[in-house]
Amino acid sequence: MKKEKYMNAMIKLFWVFIIGSIIGYVVEMIVAYVQNGNFVSRQGLVFGPFAQVYGLGILVYYIVVPKIKGGYLKKFFITMVLGGIVEYVCSYFQEILFGTISWDYSHLWFNLNGRTSLLHCAYWGIGGVLFMKYIMPLIENLGKITKNTYFRTVTALFAIFMLFNISVSFMAAIRQDERNREIAASNNIDAFFDKYYSDEVMNEIYENKIEITR
Repeated sequence: MKKEKYMNAMIKLFWVFIIGSIIGYVVEMIVAYVQNGNFVSRQGLVFGPFAQVYGLGILVYYIVVPKIKGGYLKKFFITMVLGGIVEYVCSYFQEILFGTISWDYSHLWFNLNGRTSLLHCAYWGIGGVLFMKYIMPLIENLGKITKNTYFRTVTALFAIFMLFNISVSFMAAIRQDERNREIAASNNIDAFFDKYYSDEVMNEIYENKIEITR
């Protein structure tokens, strides 16, 4: 019984991350269109419409927000802080690992090292309220199908794809950072990424990426 409960919980968490990542991608594409007048790639992985920082943010919401006692104003301020932390941490580790950032808010008032700002924290707070009101009930309905054999099979296959997607994205970004630092390919894996995930390909996938000198 305990194993079954754990399995259902993990399936739910996985789909919360996926749903959040897709919603984030759609939001970013709409914002980019409004700002630029044309669509600009905002995907966070090399394959598919995923912006994983939003997936992580909604995952944190899903775990923490139901435990918050109080009205929407309290939830707004708590999710505002949580979202800002997620945004900051993701930006920090992206820079440390890959030598790039995907957003820079240093031109805005009340920003924190350009990684997040009061304005964007407010957006996260609004997102938290909308999440509680509209998304959370839909996610809870997942509990009705997590025991379905076909749904579990689809989940397992999609999880394998996402593991592959994240691994390739990670390795391609690491290799691009090495090329930027003029580190030559030292094995067949490096040569593969140099050939199929060149700077031109990576810059097309991650159009909003900014390289940091280090």
